[in-house]
Amino acid sequence: MKKEEYGIITFNSTHHAISGEKVFKNNEIPFKTIPTPREITLSCGLSILFSIEDIEKVKELHADEVLSIKGVYRYTLEGKNRDISEIKW
Repeated sequence: MKKEEYGIITFNSTHHAISGEKVFKNNEIPFKTIPTPREITLSCGLSILFSIEDIEKVKELHADEVLSIKGVYRYTLEGKNRDISEIKW
């Protein structure tokens, strides 16, 4: 069974999510905009899904205050099983 790992970024508002998309595009980090998984939050409806391999780039953008985020999560898929856990910075 193939195990896949991603990062998910949540935002405080749709406006911040759209700004996040621009930051990812400008920094050439592959991503996909997704509905925020209900296991995370019911507040903002949009999140960014990205390869967990890009987590250091994302941390740098957050540290430089380029990204305004609510939370960061590790999203693991293995067959039909999925696990979501918060990443603390």
